[in-house]
Amino acid sequence: MNARAGQAVLLAAGRGTRLGELTRTTPKPLLAVGGEPIIFRIIRGLATAGVGDITVVTGHLAGAMEAALGDGGQWGVALRCVRQERLDGTARAAALARPYLGAGPFFVGWGDIVVETANYERVVSAGAGTGAAIAVNEVDDPWAGGAVYVDAAMRVLRMVEKPPRGTSTTRWNNAGLAVLPPAIWDEADRLEPSVRGEYELPQAVAAFVAAGHPVAAVPIEGPWFDIGTPESLAEARRYFAS
Repeated sequence: MNARAGQAVLLAAGRGTRLGELTRTTPKPLLAVGGEPIIFRIIRGLATAGVGDITVVTGHLAGAMEAALGDGGQWGVALRCVRQERLDGTARAAALARPYLGAGPFFVGWGDIVVETANYERVVSAGAGTGAAIAVNEVDDPWAGGAVYVDAAMRVLRMVEKPPRGTSTTRWNNAGLAVLPPAIWDEADRLEPSVRGEYELPQAVAAFVAAGHPVAAVPIEGPWFDIGTPESLAEARRYFAS
């Protein structure tokens, strides 16, 4: 059995331009779903899963985010914020938290992904069992995210980021919650910039898998919402209002 992740990194720097006026004066992770800001829900879920130390990477309207989060005391966790001054990708964002992470595994997630709280415990527990784990959700075609290929035991075989529409033979999509070991930094340090000129964390995870490291895939239980548009925000609000 591997160590259980007690630390987390939350990536919350982007503006969310497709949300338009909704994020002009409010950081996307502070938009409310189910009566509380998205990132509050995430932190509460992590605290329930036993994660006690959280680093939040801020960017757009960083001051508002930092003021809302404080030191994490309202959730019983130690929390700090670090600012990504240059939005050069999620791998570079995660690396800003590296000085605060110990030698063990850590949880990493996006600050705009909404799932049922129990999924955080499931991913953290799976990471303790295998050393690394990623959450996956089932879709018709994972072209808009990351295709995740698995074997019969739900071990990750390979990952393909944003495959062309209609080319995937898997229905599993990278759901944006993971437990990763410190060895991931070796792959992150070797990354080349994407076509957008950014250094992407999912590409580092794909390289980690390709190098033969064991990674468990954990299916999300319940709905999965990527809050990127007014429509996805409205859908999440309807679900959690019920």
